[in-house]
Amino acid sequence: YETGAHIARVGHYAHLIAQGLQLSAQDQALVLDAAAMHDIGKVGIPDHILLKPGPLTAAEFEVMKTHTTIGFDSIVRAEKALGVQVDFLMLAKEIALSHQEKWDGSGYPQGLVGDAIPLSARLMAVADVYDALTSRRAYKEPWSAEQVADLLRKESGHHFDPELVDIALELQ
Repeated sequence: YETGAHIARVGHYAHLIAQGLQLSAQDQALVLDAAAMHDIGKVGIPDHILLKPGPLTAAEFEVMKTHTTIGFDSIVRAEKALGVQVDFLMLAKEIALSHQEKWDGSGYPQGLVGDAIPLSARLMAVADVYDALTSRRAYKEPWSAEQVADLLRKESGHHFDPELVDIALELQ
């Protein structure tokens, strides 16, 4: 149940940020729909890692990081099966592959920096972290709005695109 709720919330958050950026209505709708695919690669992560209630070991985290490329590869296979390019899947590929990239280049899987990270993935990074922090999880209590705002400010220009942080803080 929580996974489904997470998917709905992050799509909503990403959509709101896309509105704040004044993207076209079509692009906003694509972001909303494609956001649901951000963690599709987690279907390829073993349950003992995916469902672990505590912190991951370094080795487990290395496996978890592969969810980005597993998701990307899965969407590529779906596109090939369709035999046609679909805007939704093109955006979903960007998000699945790059939503764990960080503005300063310290993310994964490619270590992209700044604007080299697709905008869709930068939106998803803010939305995904916002939801993770504000939601109750088996291993943590939800953070307050003030705590999340403080983290977003602190990570602006490091983890997150500063422009998107400003928009998220305005929306909050």
